[in-house]
Amino acid sequence: MVSPSQNSMLFFLFFTANLWLCFVPSTAELKRFEHPVKADGSLSVLVVGDWGRKGLYNQSLVATQMGVVGEKLDIDFVISTGDNFYEDGLTGVSDPAFNESFINIYTASSLQKQWYNVLGNHDYRGDVEAQLSPILTKMDHRWLCLRSFIVNAGFVEFFFVDTTPFVNDYFTDPGESTYDWKGILPRQEYLSNLLEANNIDLYVNGHDHCLEHISSTNSQIQFLTSGGGSKAWRDDIREWNPEELKLYYDGQGFMSMQITQTHMHIVFYDVFGNVLHKWGISKGLDAAEL
Repeated sequence: MVSPSQNSMLFFLFFTANLWLCFVPSTAELKRFEHPVKADGSLSVLVVGDWGRKGLYNQSLVATQMGVVGEKLDIDFVISTGDNFYEDGLTGVSDPAFNESFINIYTASSLQKQWYNVLGNHDYRGDVEAQLSPILTKMDHRWLCLRSFIVNAGFVEFFFVDTTPFVNDYFTDPGESTYDWKGILPRQEYLSNLLEANNIDLYVNGHDHCLEHISSTNSQIQFLTSGGGSKAWRDDIREWNPEELKLYYDGQGFMSMQITQTHMHIVFYDVFGNVLHKWGISKGLDAAEL
């Protein structure tokens, strides 16, 4: 892939369940999906992670506010950053958790759009192939889940990367957990870091049960966490360089993205739909907090 120039009107966004490692397979190996933008050339997306708890731990409340914001923004699709079904993924394609944690929860009309999903570590504790199965898509047309893939949406490229197999501890020290590594072993060979090389604008992850925005002083990449879909890290405060930490919220919520060819606008919401944090960027210009 040819890296865009600084003034290129093309955004690159990188989605994953874990933030620990940033190595990805060659983009030539990844399946690509095309998603159209609106007639006015804009794109609106919601991002949520760590959600599948059958409506408990405020999952239903977050879903309600997602529906409200989704209607207001006229969203085009939803992104899940992983840990889709707790505690141990799905037991199979007939697991009632698919209905109880997904179909019966995200019922708002605005959320009846395509969902692009990646896997989290809890998903690997169940039958991974079930979440990847087209049978689930037949049960609910919104569902699309692959290990790693790319979504092309006009002027935006979304890279979805399954990073759970990169974490050595899940292999060497799994504790009482059992992971489903079918299709993974032997572990694949991965290429060098593509984030800086391809001018990635955002790295968005779940796994951490919080909402977070880190603006690194050493990189152009913005690091965003949307992992507040249900059970949150109440009172679990992680220290970070205050010059880089723009948001840390240890409660439930989600994130929205509004994108045009020249601008991107990010908003974090809490479980009640209140705005926690806003940030925006213009291509070719310095990022600006709004």
